[in-house]
Amino acid sequence: MSILKTENLTYIYSPGTPFEKAAVKNVNIEIEKGELVGVMGHTGSGKSTLIQHFNGLLKPSSGKIYLDGKDIWEEKSNIRDVRFKVGLVFQYPEYQIFEETVFKDIAFGPKNMGLSEAEIKRRVYETAENIGLSQELMERSPFELSGGQKRRVAIAGVMAMEPKVLILDEPTAGLDPKGRDKILNRIKSYHEKTGNTVLIVSHSMEDIAKFADKILVMNKSELFCYDTAVNVFRRSKEIEQMGLDVPQITKVFNGLKERGIDLGKEVFTVNYAKDLILKTLNKGGLG
Repeated sequence: MSILKTENLTYIYSPGTPFEKAAVKNVNIEIEKGELVGVMGHTGSGKSTLIQHFNGLLKPSSGKIYLDGKDIWEEKSNIRDVRFKVGLVFQYPEYQIFEETVFKDIAFGPKNMGLSEAEIKRRVYETAENIGLSQELMERSPFELSGGQKRRVAIAGVMAMEPKVLILDEPTAGLDPKGRDKILNRIKSYHEKTGNTVLIVSHSMEDIAKFADKILVMNKSELFCYDTAVNVFRRSKEIEQMGLDVPQITKVFNGLKERGIDLGKEVFTVNYAKDLILKTLNKGGLG
């Protein structure tokens, strides 16, 4: 069953002015419960505008958005609840940290939900552990932490609200490779533990390829494709033509195919490539 669905979703900036521009045009998608979805698109493709519709930050110019089968704009008074159910972590969320301790910053969202002190405490410590923040950090100022730790505090603040859908906009932006892997592994672990739906917006096909069940690609304000990773990477040439980079390993295997070595599979992760080559060698192939 789909948890998020759009019908002919369109959003126009500055309508009726010389600056009028369609940022999203007639997007129709259904995202199933429990999926981990990668959202891709070059700058200006409409991907950020699209995700801001999912929790009601933007209202469609036309079309509908459904959460759990209900039109989120049918009753405007329900939008506050929608924002608790669909958590959105913006790019560079550490710049939005403001509380005096890590505990208070993570607790801010749950507190606004009107939860009991006991429930807030449970959520803060449970989420901190899941995101890789030790209990010793809870009473420290978040401004004393490293960049990667601050990022995790900010993400934990949304996770602690226990949304049905967690959306992260470029969660690894500006981090070194080690910090990037740490954040992505924690997000994957959160997804596996909770079974909640997770959407990760990223410019990095390498990151998306490692984790996503499905990939949503936006291009020129329209939905280019929404499919499994295997099916999306079958269209790697088209993806490159629109200015996106496919994983390096995909380029290598495309090059092999052009030279007559076709392993018959769409390859988009190094581990999958290794297994495929070993399997082919064991069968006496590549010779």
